Amino acid sequence: MTAVHFGAGNIGRGFVGFLLGRAGYELVFADVNAELIGALAAADSYRVHEVGAESQTHEVSGFRAIDSSADAGAVAREIAAAEIVTTAVGPNILRFIAPHIVAGLRERPADAPRLAVLACENAIGATDLLVEQMRALVSADEWDALAARAIFANTAVDRIVPVQDPGAGLDVTVETYFEWAIESGPFGDGRPEIPGVTWVERLEPYIERKLFTVNTGHATTAYVGRRAGYSEISEAIVAPEVRERVLAALRETKELLVREHGFDPDEQEAYLQRILVRFENPHLTDTLQRVGRQPLRKLSRHERFIEPASRLAALGVQPTGLLAAIDALLAFDVADDPESVELQRLRTELAPAEFVERTTGITDGEPLFAELVAVVAGSASA
Repeated sequence: MTAVHFGAGNIGRGFVGFLLGRAGYELVFADVNAELIGALAAADSYRVHEVGAESQTHEVSGFRAIDSSADAGAVAREIAAAEIVTTAVGPNILRFIAPHIVAGLRERPADAPRLAVLACENAIGATDLLVEQMRALVSADEWDALAARAIFANTAVDRIVPVQDPGAGLDVTVETYFEWAIESGPFGDGRPEIPGVTWVERLEPYIERKLFTVNTGHATTAYVGRRAGYSEISEAIVAPEVRERVLAALRETKELLVREHGFDPDEQEAYLQRILVRFENPHLTDTLQRVGRQPLRKLSRHERFIEPASRLAALGVQPTGLLAAIDALLAFDVADDPESVELQRLRTELAPAEFVERTTGITDGEPLFAELVAVVAGSASA
C-alpha cells in the first residue's frame, strides 16, 4: 500500500505521515523544498518524539521523497498507483497541489480502486476546497471521469507541533495528544484502516469544535500573552491575567458549539479544560510570536475569531471575550511577519469601518459590525 503525502514539514512527518506509516503504508513525501526532500531521500528513517504525560519515541522508516516542483511526472505516477493522498500544506497552497492530483488521476487505470483524497488542513471543508481547485482545471466531462476514480472526504486534524530544535534534523517533537477525524460517508463500507483515526458521520461539528477551541485558544494566548509581556505559550497560559482572557473567549465559543451542534455542555467544558492543559505542556516550547503570525488570516471572515463572534452576535450574544482577543490581535506588531506589517499599515491608513470591512468581511448592518468598529477605533487611539 502506498500513501502520497504533500507537505514534508513537521506536521507531515510528525502527524499525518507518521500515522500513515504506522498503518502500514509506504510513504511518499512530496514537497517543493529541495533541501528537505534531499535530506529525506538520503535518510533511512527519522524519529517522532511524543512529549507529555506518557512521552515516547517512534522511528519512521519505509518512505521515499519527491521534489514536486522538479519532477511532477514522478508525483503523478505515484498518485496513479497509490491508495491514499493526503496534504498538510496550508489551505492557500492547495491550488498548487490540485494539478498534481489531476495528473495522477489521469494516469490512474479506470478499473483501479478509488483513490482516497484527504486534505488535512486547519480549515473548514479543506478537501472541498481542493476539489474546487481540481475541478477548475478540467472540462465538466473530464471531471466526471476523474472524480469517479477518487473518494474525497473532509477531515479535522489536531496536534500541537511546536518550534523544533534547529539541530533536530528530520526528527520531530510533537505532543502526545492527537485527533484525526474523517467523515465516513464518502467511503461507505470501504474505509481505509488507519489506527488512531476517528470516523464520524458529520464532520462539521468536530472541525468547528477544534477550530473554535484549540485554534481560538492558542491564538488568544499568543496575542493576549504577548501584550502582557510573555514570550512562550506554556508560561503565558498559566498567568492569571492571560488565562482569564483565554477562558472568556473559549466560554463564548463553547456556548456557540453547544447551541448549534448539540455538544453536551459538561463534555465541552472538559474538552476546553483539556486544551488548556495541553497549552501548559512545558515540553512543547512554542513562542507567542510564532503562534501569532499571519494575523490577517486569523482575522478573516471564516476564521477562529470572526466566525464564532459573528454567529454569536446573530444569536443575540455579546462576544465580549472574543472582541477582547481581537483587540489584542490588533496590537501584534512583528517586523519579520509580512502580515503583521500589513496589519499595522492598514490600521494606520484606513478608517475603522473600512478596516473592518477590508480585513474581516463583516459589513455595515451585520450585528457584529459596530462592535468591531469600536474595537478598532479604541485600539487606534490607545
